[in-house]
Amino acid sequence: MKKKVKKRIFVAALILVCLSLIFFILVRYLLSFSVKPGDYLVSNVDYGPVYTAVPANGIINPENEVLLLSPSSSVISSLYRAPGSRVSKGDIILRLDSKSLMQEIDNLKDQLEVMENDLQKNRLNSRSTRVDLDYSAEVKRLRITSLRTEIADQEQLLSVGGISPALHEQTKEELVLAEKDLNMTLEKNSIRLKQLEADEKGLQLQIDMRNKELALRQDLMERLTIRAPSDGIILGIYTNVGERVEKDKLLVKMSDLSTFKIEATIDNPYVSQVKTGGEVYALVNDISLKGKIGTVSPVMRDKKIEFDVFLDHSHYDKLIPNMEVVLQIVTQKKDSVLRVGNGPAFSRARNQDLFVINTYKAVKKTVTTGLIGTEHVEITDGLNPGDRVIVSNIHLSRHIREFELADL
Repeated sequence: MKKKVKKRIFVAALILVCLSLIFFILVRYLLSFSVKPGDYLVSNVDYGPVYTAVPANGIINPENEVLLLSPSSSVISSLYRAPGSRVSKGDIILRLDSKSLMQEIDNLKDQLEVMENDLQKNRLNSRSTRVDLDYSAEVKRLRITSLRTEIADQEQLLSVGGISPALHEQTKEELVLAEKDLNMTLEKNSIRLKQLEADEKGLQLQIDMRNKELALRQDLMERLTIRAPSDGIILGIYTNVGERVEKDKLLVKMSDLSTFKIEATIDNPYVSQVKTGGEVYALVNDISLKGKIGTVSPVMRDKKIEFDVFLDHSHYDKLIPNMEVVLQIVTQKKDSVLRVGNGPAFSRARNQDLFVINTYKAVKKTVTTGLIGTEHVEITDGLNPGDRVIVSNIHLSRHIREFELADL
């Protein structure tokens, strides 16, 4: 009886082993598995940074505040916006009275017209004086030429006794005097011409000064209309219609919505990872924006530390005031390494099996990993750039070496 029981047990065990072996062979070599798209996640192998990070939270806020000051002593003539208003670049916020400045501009324009007229008269006078001076010098040159001709004639007459030596000497003295007179005239003419040039330069200098003054007044006229220098929100207006304000008085405080920063907090367990200059990634609409940690508050509130994050692309157009964002504070990082997206398929083991897509099949390969980061995993061996790897869990037997991908 005992022998029969033992025999039955042996037969049952043998059958079980055979069935297990058959099942293994079917699964391993004969049966074909197929997985549909949507049942798995794929990541491409490429080069890039791999980092580990701890989480933090932040709120988008304008990076800067803008203070608008009074450009001149004047009276507030009108207000167009109120605190809390959202403004676009160029929108008018308020105006200062411009009547007295307009009068100054009109007076300067009148002065410039008079000066331009004086300059034109001076140029005409210079031309007339130059003609007179040239004529006077030319007359004296002709006189000298005439005396030299007369002296030559007298020398011939003197040799035959036709004139007295005294008359000849007198003519020579007249020539000497005429030459001195010409030289003196030329010197005076030169001085006079330089005086005329100096007068013209003086008038031109006065005109240039008045033009600069006019340009300053006209620029000030433009600035009496206080406009928003950028998109923003008016935080405060510190004056009223009819109030007289002095130059450089604070009129408006507004936020600048052209650039943003993040005011962040992190939980107590990760406080030691927050250091000024540390690297941060902000997740904004599925885009990672790189940034640096700025000021870190030394005071803990509600078991959290506050700090600022300044983004490399602080003008990114998807940034909105008061938007909540998730931050990743980088703790370890490797740049420009072979990597693949992180997913459930990865474990902490250094060597592990992954399915690599090969045309219409997924083939298992053993790969060696390095740094396992928050979003990517470093690959040190087993994969090449451009490989497509399944990074989600595939519920197949661990003995499966490959399987088909349906409708890829």
